[in-house]
Amino acid sequence: MPTDPDTAGRLIGIARRAARLEPMQELQSGEVSVAAGLAGDHKGMKFPNRQITVLAVEAWREAARQAGEPDLAWTARRANLLVQGVDLPRAAGGVLRINDVVLEVTSQTVPCKRMDDALNGLRKALHPDWRGGVSCRVLEGGRVMLDDRVEVLVSPPQRVIRLP
Repeated sequence: MPTDPDTAGRLIGIARRAARLEPMQELQSGEVSVAAGLAGDHKGMKFPNRQITVLAVEAWREAARQAGEPDLAWTARRANLLVQGVDLPRAAGGVLRINDVVLEVTSQTVPCKRMDDALNGLRKALHPDWRGGVSCRVLEGGRVMLDDRVEVLVSPPQRVIRLP
């Protein structure tokens, strides 16, 4: 069931990276496809269950604050899409719509060692409450642009993953 129009969120950031260790490049808009995820991003074709990563700005700010750097750029998280004003699903099977793009949540984006490389303590700060965002596969492609409406179409019960 679609989100109430008064509680729908907004897309406030789009970013990609051309290769594994490359810096993130912020965009105003991007093409998203079932075959490749976000055009120009290296992960979409290689990892079909992690084609797109989505991060909620509220969760990011809390994690960055907890790690001691509240103004840390969201691109340090290396996510593709930054959303505001919407609670992301916290379980596989969740479904998001951003403009014409439909994304299925496949898992929590588990924070890796690179987060501590960006800021010591960030990995631990991102782990609770799915603060690191969600990994998704693309169900329906299309164009996304900053300020697009973000809706949660399906939000299954939360699943908790423990760090090793």
